[in-house]
Amino acid sequence: MKMELFNPYVLKILISAREEDSVSSISKRIGLSYGWTYKWANELIKEGIFKEKWRGIILQKNNENYKRIMKFIKNIKNVNFYYSVLDLFGIKYCFTKTDAVYIYTEGRYNISRYKGYYPIFIKIKREDYNLFLEYCKRLDLKINAKRGIFYVPEISVRFKVTRIKSTCVEPLDETINFMKKNIFNFEPALEMIQEIYHKDFGIKYKEVNNF
Repeated sequence: MKMELFNPYVLKILISAREEDSVSSISKRIGLSYGWTYKWANELIKEGIFKEKWRGIILQKNNENYKRIMKFIKNIKNVNFYYSVLDLFGIKYCFTKTDAVYIYTEGRYNISRYKGYYPIFIKIKREDYNLFLEYCKRLDLKINAKRGIFYVPEISVRFKVTRIKSTCVEPLDETINFMKKNIFNFEPALEMIQEIYHKDFGIKYKEVNNF
C-alpha cells in the first residue's frame, strides 16, 4: 500500500465507512469536502479496500491492507480516541452525567475516573443504537465494562442536545439536576457552575485557609 494513504483523512474514512456506503455520506460524517473524500476513496478503490458500485462503494473487509490499517486503529484506543471517534459514526448522541459535568465546568471537575477505570457517559438515540454497536464491535471499543476505558450508553427515543463549541452535551439544567441528585459527589462542581453561569444554589464549598 502507498505510504501516502496512511494519513488522517484515510483513517477517518475507514473508521466511518459502512459495509455499503456513499462518498457523499462519508464526507458529511467526517467533515471533509466531497472532493477530498472522493480523491481518497478513489485511491482506496485502487487498493481494493473499496469496491465501486452504482452511486456508492462496498467495503472489502477481507482486504489485507484494510486489515492492517484497522489493526493500527484498534491499537490507538486511548481516552481521546473514544471521544473523538463518536462524530465519525453519524449517530445522534450527546454527553451526559459525569461527562456533562466535566464539559460545563470547563474541564475543572472530573470525579472517580482514571486510566484503569474510565467510563464515558453518553445518550444515544434508540434508532441509532444498533449502528453504534456495529461500530464499537468493528473497532473493539468497550461498552459497560468493569475496567479500562468504556462507554456507558443511555438509550433514548428523543433527547435535547446543546453544543458547547463543537461538543454535543445535554442541556445545562439536566446536568444541574443530576448533580443535585448526587450532591455528595458534585457539590464542588455545583459551586463552579454558580460562578461560570451566574447561578445561585446557595452553595459555598470552598475551604478558607488562614495563614
